[in-house]
Amino acid sequence: MSASPAQTMEQLQAGLDHVLGAPADGGRVELIVARPAEEQRQLLQRARFEPGRGLTADIWSVRPTSKTGAPNPDAEVTLMGARPAALVAGSREPASWAPAGDQLYADLDIGVANLPPGTRLAIGTAVLEVTAEPHLGCGKFIRRFGTEAMKLVNSERGRELRLRGVNLRVVEAGEVAVGDTVRKID
Repeated sequence: MSASPAQTMEQLQAGLDHVLGAPADGGRVELIVARPAEEQRQLLQRARFEPGRGLTADIWSVRPTSKTGAPNPDAEVTLMGARPAALVAGSREPASWAPAGDQLYADLDIGVANLPPGTRLAIGTAVLEVTAEPHLGCGKFIRRFGTEAMKLVNSERGRELRLRGVNLRVVEAGEVAVGDTVRKID
């Protein structure tokens, strides 16, 4: 799985103003990606999400974690902001974001202040809930987007803004399509 050339810290810092302009509510799903097997990505126009399975076309439900040996229920689905994805990938072309490994990419402010744990999101006909489980960059992220991108997303500010993304669990099964609106619900 290849990615665009790594961005310098100066390039990444210069793009933060654009990232901060993401909508707080009513964002748009820009990309849906299934991981049918390790290191594979399938771009989808529409997908089904189910409690305990996450994105049904994804490997999550059969992939154990190193901590428990079972899939992590607090990380059924990962959502990355479209603006941070474009920033670290060095491209506004959604297909270039897929190496990050997240299932959903939306033009939305996913920072802790805007989406604290417990926040529910209506996306298409599905309802997903933000969990407290942090979503951090790893060795694969460094290989795909560079050390500087990893430093940025795991910095104190990067974690507050959740530049690497946010973990979700599926509360209500449903269909999600590219172009769907992401709405916060009570």
